[in-house]
Amino acid sequence: MPTKIVTTLTEHTSRFRASTDALGEIRKFVSGQARQYGFGEEDIDDIRLAVDEACTNIIKHAYEWRDDKYIYIRIAMHNNEMLVSIYDNGKSFDAGRYSVPALQDQLDQKKRGGYGIYLIRKLMDKVEYRKQRSRNEIRMTKKR
Repeated sequence: MPTKIVTTLTEHTSRFRASTDALGEIRKFVSGQARQYGFGEEDIDDIRLAVDEACTNIIKHAYEWRDDKYIYIRIAMHNNEMLVSIYDNGKSFDAGRYSVPALQDQLDQKKRGGYGIYLIRKLMDKVEYRKQRSRNEIRMTKKR
């Protein structure tokens, strides 16, 4: 008797203004979906922080603080993985050129930030960047 493969896919998409004022709403949306998919509170915190960092980078770097733009978030649960895709139409990010800043240099120069990408990669199981015509995507995966 052949093995039956069951693939489940549940998906939710939402649009948010590209503003730091929307970050609370974004965190609530992501947390709610993760909780609904059965993630524990520690994983929910990790997902929420990774998404917050990614959206903050989009607001600051891709859109350069222009709050007349939008961030689109698609969350899908596929088997035992939560896939979070965040889309924007701003300046693209070249992940190949990213290197983790040296902590001592950051402290010496009294710079804040620079660790968002590093943090996202540590909090999530898989992180991918894609450029599709005028649309950028960061896709993050968290296994349950």
